[in-house]
Amino acid sequence: MSDKPGPERSDRLDQEHGKPDTSGFGGFVRSFAYAFSGIKQAFSGERNIKVDVGFAIFAIIMCVVLRCTYIEWIIVILLIGLVIAAEMINTSIEAVVDLASPQYNPLAKRAKDVAAAAVLVLAITSAIVGIIIFVTAFLRLI
Repeated sequence: MSDKPGPERSDRLDQEHGKPDTSGFGGFVRSFAYAFSGIKQAFSGERNIKVDVGFAIFAIIMCVVLRCTYIEWIIVILLIGLVIAAEMINTSIEAVVDLASPQYNPLAKRAKDVAAAAVLVLAITSAIVGIIIFVTAFLRLI
């Protein structure tokens, strides 16, 4: 029994999500289920994430073909993860803004535009780093 006031732990709900409490080990495991559900939702419903995955596959193929070093692999994999994570954060921001402001609001537009711009900046930066890595790896091969 928990020493916290209120109903038994198994009966409490996370008020934010209306889901079972995620404290304790069982909650820790459930939190992974929620995270995987979020990944599934993002990949099934977001066109931009599908585009990002296409570029990620291309980058991985380039790393194999160009025999990238392990440091280059680490950089490419980190950038892939960062771009996809940023896209998911952008999707979350858009959903929250749509929920909070169903009608047009200039502040809502600003929040959504800035979140999308952050993803774009990261994607452009990743592309530039990728070009540097792949050109360098190609030059090592010739």
